[in-house]
Amino acid sequence: MAVDVIRTLSRLGQTVATCESLTAGLCAATLAGVPGASKVLRGGLITYATELKRDLAGVDPDVLAAVGPVAAATAREMADGAARRCGATWALALTGVAGPDPQDGHPVGELFVGVHGPHGTYHRHVMLSGTRQEIREAAVAVALAELRHSAENLDAGSLDAGTNFPPEPLV
Repeated sequence: MAVDVIRTLSRLGQTVATCESLTAGLCAATLAGVPGASKVLRGGLITYATELKRDLAGVDPDVLAAVGPVAAATAREMADGAARRCGATWALALTGVAGPDPQDGHPVGELFVGVHGPHGTYHRHVMLSGTRQEIREAAVAVALAELRHSAENLDAGSLDAGTNFPPEPLV
C-alpha cells in the first residue's frame, strides 16, 4: 500500500504529512521505508499526549474539551494541522485506542483517520481487532488505503471541487 501511495503522489507532484497518536510514527515510518519517499513525504507529528494535539497540531482546545482526543473532529483537525505545519498537499491523522484497555469510553480497536486533501478534510471511523501491534499496523493500512483511494480519485477526475469528497468508504 505504501508503495502505491508514494507512486501516486509522486506522479501527481503532491506531498503528504502525518499526525499520529496511537501509531506513534508508524505510518510515517512505513512511508519512509519506500524508495522514493523523499519526493513526497514532508514529515510528521507524533501527538501521543493530548496536549500535543493542541500544541503541535493546532487542534482547537474547545474540540478536545468537548469530544476528547479519540474523536472524528479531533482526527480532522489533526490532519489539517499536519498539512499546515508540514506544508503538505495531503495529511493523514490517526487517533484511537490500541489497547490493551479501553480509553475514556472508547473500546480497544476504535480508530479515527483524518484525511486532509486538496478538496477538503474528512474522516473515517473503523473498528479494528487484534493485539496492540496488530491494531497499530491495521490502522496504518487503513490510513494508507484511504490516502491512495482519495489521491487516485482526484487523479482520475472523480473528485470535482469537493462536491463528492470524500470518496466512498473503503471499510
